[in-house]
Formats: sequence, structure tokens, C-alpha cells
Amino acid sequence: MKRFLLCLMIAAPLLAAERPAVTVPRQTSGDTAVQPKWEEGLRITVGLKDADIVGSDQRTIQAAVDYLARMGGGTVHLKAGTYRLRNAVYLQSGVNLTGEGDKTVLIKEPSVMTPLKLDSDWYDQEITLHDASGFRVGDGVCLRAKDAKTGRQTVIKRTLVARSGNRFKLDKALRENLWQMNEATCATLFPLLSGEFVNDVRIENLVLDGNREHNAELDGNYAGCIFLQDCNRFHISGVTARNNHGDGISWQICHDVVVENCVSENNSGLGLHPGSGSQRPIIRNSTLRGNDIGIFFCWGVKHGLAEGNQIEGNRIGISIGHRDTDNLVTGNTIRGSKVNGLLFRPERGPDFAGHRNRIEKNRFIDNAPEGGVVIDIQGGTEAITISDNQFTETRGGKAREAVKQGPETKRIVIEGSKSQGF
Repeated sequence: MKRFLLCLMIAAPLLAAERPAVTVPRQTSGDTAVQPKWEEGLRITVGLKDADIVGSDQRTIQAAVDYLARMGGGTVHLKAGTYRLRNAVYLQSGVNLTGEGDKTVLIKEPSVMTPLKLDSDWYDQEITLHDASGFRVGDGVCLRAKDAKTGRQTVIKRTLVARSGNRFKLDKALRENLWQMNEATCATLFPLLSGEFVNDVRIENLVLDGNREHNAELDGNYAGCIFLQDCNRFHISGVTARNNHGDGISWQICHDVVVENCVSENNSGLGLHPGSGSQRPIIRNSTLRGNDIGIFFCWGVKHGLAEGNQIEGNRIGISIGHRDTDNLVTGNTIRGSKVNGLLFRPERGPDFAGHRNRIEKNRFIDNAPEGGVVIDIQGGTEAITISDNQFTETRGGKAREAVKQGPETKRIVIEGSKSQGF
């Protein structure tokens, strides 16, 4: 019996102890997880006058951002005024960007575009333009080509850093071929604010204007009023992203991005674009108006929340598709969508569809054309819960359908919803 008890004691798992909590943190070299809350940090003002750095374009803002990055972080405060950008402001980890609301406006200068005059190979760090008028050293540019045989698109973003006539040096090598046979072009296109491999940033109280009427299109996989790639822990609040010939705010493979109390309007692309692989986005209390799609869940967006938003007058209010799973859409008002209030895209079959999403307590008002569908669930989409929503139609005409389930869909639960005018 004693031998049995001894064996039982040896086999039993040991309980893990909790480490002592940090109650009085000290700033320790390399420790970014636990830090003191300092009452004051580094802060630089940028403005048209009476500021630490005086100027009206991206160079003055970038100078402040880079200085604070070298110091380990801080806040750049943009004073009231209009700042005209010929290149992106490149964000840095730990450096916040704030403005004075509607009084602080960043606007993109009109774009110009020209074909390349000479071929450039993937190892080159220069280009030669057919017509260099309108291009300046320091400009942000987008280089594009389309393979004549395969149709593959090449898109490269660079900065012009030196020139001789119509021949320009780039800040980085091309790493792709740009050949005349593939109709290679160069255009002054870029996001207004850009972050790549950047963490822990707040962007607050700014107006970002893409000057859509005077700029060519660049889609949300490469640009937007704000474009983020491979970033973590961004908090965007009180920002208006408007009039962009592309997306309003786009983030690709970025995690724990919060967008709240923002406006994204009159963009030719997507109002908000939580992009491929982005985990745990929060979109709250924002207005998404007059875009192609209000909120576009791209590929593999998971465990996200869209809550309390006003989504008005877009072609499609919300679009969910390729492996976008386990998201909650709740408490939103989706109004006046031209095609669908909410679309579950068909994708390539059940393995690629957006499963286990919950659509709860939303108001759908006057969405879809005559004979159309407000919530259209297509493809092999499975395990969708649509509960406690309000569907209202006041326009008359040929009847709309509140919810349509495609023939391949499974386990679609519709419960507790009310409708008027259907």
C-alpha cells in the first residue's frame, strides 16, 4: 500500500506557482513589456509657424518622427494647418502622431505618371523616365508593370533620392524586373501615412485627404490614407480618411489594430481594410460612408470585432470571405448599401469560406436594389449566427430578401430578428 501511494505521488503533476506581480516597475534595459507610467515624455510640435519644427510638407513631419524614434519614442503633435505631401510619412515604433482634429489636414499632392524610357533589371537601383517633368528628388513613387505572357502584376514602392536629367536613383534596389515590353510605368503614388514592421503607435485627431480627383488609383494592398504592413498594436482614433483613390485605412498582416471614432468616406476602394492574416482587429464607433465597401474583411481575418459603427451609402456595407472566421459584427447601423448590406463571399469552396461568424443586434435600413438581398450568404459558408437584428425597408418597389442562403451553405442560424417592409 505504501509503495502504491508513493507511485501515485510521483505520478501526480506538480502545481505551477504564480510569479510575484510587478507592483512598482522600474525601467530596465530591453524590457518593453513592463515599464513605469511616466507623467511626461518627449514631445515635438510641427507647424506652419510657432513650432519646434516649422514646415508644411512630409519632410518636417518625418524629421520629428525620426528624431523621436532615435530617442526611443514620444509624440509628434501636428499643429493646425494644411500639410501637402509628396511622399509618405513613414511611421516608427513607439512614436505617436497627433493633430488638432479638423484643423490639421494632410493632403496628397496631384500625381503624375510616365512610362520608363529604358529597361531596369531586378538588381538595378535606378530608373530612367520617358518624361521626368513633375518628378522631384524626394518624391514617393510607385513602379508598376504587367508581364505580357502571364499577366502577373509587379508593384514596387520607392523614393527618388538623386537625379541626372530624367535618370533617377532609388532609395532601394528594385528586386523586380521593370521592362518596357511589360509597359513599366512610374507614378507619384504613395500612402499618406505608412508603417512597415512598426509596433506600438497611436494616430489621433487628423484629417487625411487623398485628393482623389487629381490622383491615379493605387489599391489597398499597397496604399491608403493609412497603410500598415506587418505591424502590431496600432490605435487609430479621431482620424478622418477621405477622398482617396484607393482605400481609406488598410492594414495587412497586422495584429491588435484598433480603429475607433474615425471617419472613412468617399474613397474609391475600401473604407476599412483589415487585411490578410490580421488577427483581433477592433473597429468601433466609426462612420464608413460613400466607399466601394465599408468594411472589407480580407483573407484570414480572425477574432475581430465591428461594433457600433455607422455604415452608410457604400456599394456593399460589410464583406466577409476567405477564411475570415470567429468574428463578431454587433450593434452597427448599415444603411443605403447599393448591392448588399452584408456579403459572405463564395470563395473556392468550404475550406476557404468564412465560418463561425456572429451577426448580432445590427440595424439594416434600406439596403439592396429592388429584388435584391440584404444579407447574402454565398458559397460553402458554415456556422453563421444571425440573431436579434432589425431589418427595415421604406422605399417600396419590388420586394427585397432580408437573408439569402446559398445552396452549399450549412448551419445558418437566424433567430430573434425583426423586419419591417419585407
